[in-house]
Amino acid sequence: MPRPTSTGAPGARLAHALDVASRTILAAVGGYVAAALTAAGFARWLPIPRVEAVMTGMLVSFAVYAVVAIFAFAVARAARVWFWTSAYCVPLGVALYLSMHGAGA
Repeated sequence: MPRPTSTGAPGARLAHALDVASRTILAAVGGYVAAALTAAGFARWLPIPRVEAVMTGMLVSFAVYAVVAIFAFAVARAARVWFWTSAYCVPLGVALYLSMHGAGA
């Protein structure tokens, strides 16, 4: 049996398409940013030898990327996902910036 080609109003289809695109961009780009910031933070701040800190940061970053990607499609509203990902990335990015460029210098 053939499927219908139109399942709703054009505005509703466009809104759904934008929602999916927003979540996809967040999963790909936001996940990458969160994972990179996590890896850099672990490598910079763990009080263990540098090689072990970098390896630990890289291993944890894989989990962070996966969590952000799953979270992007599991939450009911895309705005909430953007908010929580930003709430994770912005303070971490600011802290990394300040630790690399000197907070008081």
